[in-house]
Amino acid sequence: MNKEQMRPAVGAPDPELRNSPVFDEASDDFPDPDRELETGVCYFNDIEYPIGQYVCSGTELLRCEERGVWIREGDCQ
Repeated sequence: MNKEQMRPAVGAPDPELRNSPVFDEASDDFPDPDRELETGVCYFNDIEYPIGQYVCSGTELLRCEERGVWIREGDCQ
């Protein structure tokens, strides 16, 4: 399996479907530990992805992090 297959292209988030929040790891808006978030999976357009999964949303590479949030990792090639 090549890297592209391990990073499904998910397109843009549809605001009418379930999507986990997206954060920059170094950003000030990184989720507060007291904030109630889901755990175990991330959602992108109503599809569940496991912790550690990478996806490409347009040219943006996202990683599913604990507590069910997406972290921006850089660009998809």
